[in-house]
Amino acid sequence: MGWFEWLAQLAVAALLAGTIPVALRLERALRAVRRDRETLEGCAAMLDEASRSAEAASLRLRRDAEESCKALAAGNAAAEPLRDDLRYLLQRAEAAADRLDELVRAARGGLPQAVAPAVPPRTVESRAERDLVLALARRAS
Repeated sequence: MGWFEWLAQLAVAALLAGTIPVALRLERALRAVRRDRETLEGCAAMLDEASRSAEAASLRLRRDAEESCKALAAGNAAAEPLRDDLRYLLQRAEAAADRLDELVRAARGGLPQAVAPAVPPRTVESRAERDLVLALARRAS
């Protein structure tokens, strides 16, 4: 063997010796990548489970919202006649209050007799109205 062969083998041995630390670092990096890949797969599985759970919750929420909307619509439909009744009663109460105000003013002498409104005699319909008229009449006396 000549000196050229010795130099070539020495160069190959030096290159192989230089590749050993690189191979060790590469092996450690690959081990870390495998470990991170397992962690990443675990995270992906958790994310998949969370997305399924969120989808199921979204469907339940939509169903509950639709049921609530139907219940609210039914409640509104049931409240509509009551609203109309209350509006009617309020109009009657305002008219009764106006008549009572006119009667009180006339009884106190706030209005001259010639200007006092002519209130047609009418029967008092409720007990509360009768009590109020009696109390006003007693106070005016």
